[in-house]
Amino acid sequence: MPLMKAIVLRGHGGPEVLEQTELPLPEPGPGQVRIRIAAVALNHLDLWVRKGGPAFKLHFPHVLGADIVGTVDAVGPGATVKVGAKAVVQPGLSCGTCAQCLGGHDNLCRYYKILGEHANGGYCEAICVPEGNVAPYPERLSFPQAAAAILPFLTAWQMVVHKARAAPGDTILVHGAGSGIGVAAIQIAKLHGARVIATASTEDKLNRASELGADVLVNYTSGDFVAECRAQTGKRGVDAVIEHVGGEVFAASLRAVRAGGRIVTCGATAGFHPAIDLRHIFFRQVEVLGSTMGSKADLLAVLGHVEAGRLTPVVHEVLPLERAADAHRILERREAFGKVVLEP
Repeated sequence: MPLMKAIVLRGHGGPEVLEQTELPLPEPGPGQVRIRIAAVALNHLDLWVRKGGPAFKLHFPHVLGADIVGTVDAVGPGATVKVGAKAVVQPGLSCGTCAQCLGGHDNLCRYYKILGEHANGGYCEAICVPEGNVAPYPERLSFPQAAAAILPFLTAWQMVVHKARAAPGDTILVHGAGSGIGVAAIQIAKLHGARVIATASTEDKLNRASELGADVLVNYTSGDFVAECRAQTGKRGVDAVIEHVGGEVFAASLRAVRAGGRIVTCGATAGFHPAIDLRHIFFRQVEVLGSTMGSKADLLAVLGHVEAGRLTPVVHEVLPLERAADAHRILERREAFGKVVLEP
């Protein structure tokens, strides 16, 4: 049986639990294609799955990695994708037949799974996925750049476009400007004509956020983003907040948003249990909107803008697959601006 190189988890823990091994090379089944992986980008999701928790019920050995690009090298019965075609892999798996899937909201499918979290992902040399999860490759990009354009841009697209309803003249606060979500959200908000206030922990990250289009910069280690938001809007507050930090940042964001404004959250890297005053929500009629991933149609929209050069993924560093543990440490130390990418 042919084998492939892989980095796996056999249990939860720190970066040291990432283990190099060999796994059977998968064979595509009916309607599936096999992607020979050229690059896989990391997300904070990888760290959460590695660390473990009650939400993660894994079958070990488990392979992390949601953001996968590569080349089709085998197809199963009924699949029509051509062998040799470059491909972006849509990281969400769904049933394809329920009302949510048929309505274009596949990320609300009750059977929804994310590669690398609920199913084996791309820290390996090849993966088999349904043909419907194969998206067009943006030819102007390298493989690492294309891998950096998937989950964060897909997630940020739903957050900024569908949930925050960004429009010309809006002022939008984007937290964590150096993160994958932050990099994507700044660009998507600017694409829709909004003014962006961006926060980050270092001047270098803020300078790079400015290069992406951020209009106002706040170093949250030394500045007060609530005061800056109110100052920049005549004490009115921002129209929307793009938030994936949680904890005290989420609580403070309630004071930064205007009456009737929107807070869109997709994560909680700083804590799951913010202490909030509910009066800020109901008296001021603030909308708090949860968001996870985006639809397959959203990814096609994102890739169209990426191909046209209107959205640009940012790669912090490219490492060989064998250095997956080092890549995790870079994310944990919050050293990255943009994406860390592994190459098998």
